[in-house]
Amino acid sequence: MIWAVIPAAGRGQRFGGPTPKQYLHAAGKPLIEHALNALLAHPRVAGAMVALSPGDALWPGWSRLQDKPVLRCVGGGERADSVLAALRALPDEVGDEALVLVHDAARPNLRRGDIDLLIAAAETCADGAILGAPLRDTLKRAADGRIAATEPRDGLWRAFTPQAFRRGALTTALDAAAQAGVIVTDEASAMERMGAKPHLVEGREDNLKVTTPADLALAEYLLGKA
Repeated sequence: MIWAVIPAAGRGQRFGGPTPKQYLHAAGKPLIEHALNALLAHPRVAGAMVALSPGDALWPGWSRLQDKPVLRCVGGGERADSVLAALRALPDEVGDEALVLVHDAARPNLRRGDIDLLIAAAETCADGAILGAPLRDTLKRAADGRIAATEPRDGLWRAFTPQAFRRGALTTALDAAAQAGVIVTDEASAMERMGAKPHLVEGREDNLKVTTPADLALAEYLLGKA
């Protein structure tokens, strides 16, 4: 049994504006609806748990999408807090060894083929797996608005979502990070603190996360072509 977890308690402050970015529309639907539909359309995904901010008045009230359950819980102040809350709120039948796919609410252009590759990798790697892509641009280190150095990019990847881990292991890793006062920016970071080495799965470059208005325009274009 595989479930999806969507942390959606953030305010999207980097994007700006009064509307959290997960509720911004592209191709006629909120970004979070695109993300949920992409996950729940996969035959291996049984349902989704969405972590929302307390008193979220924008949630459309879905209880099912793609004829699968969409459950919700109260998230926290940081992404990791929301993911941990969602993991703990999953139905009892989702055991500790069950795979969980954690996906960004504002990453709407997820494709079936990438989910296939991710699940296949995570099922054969005890440490889990994440989608990503190798860095292709030249990297510059900045100081006072000027180039301080050119950094080697060999072996460096950009991390995407979904990220796939066993429910029990990820819960333990996120709880340990929280107890240590460490804010992790993705689930793989929490697993790495526990000594895990998750598998890297090269995914599509158009699986973008909407962070800026330009990203939203690009997402609208990509979804329109799908």
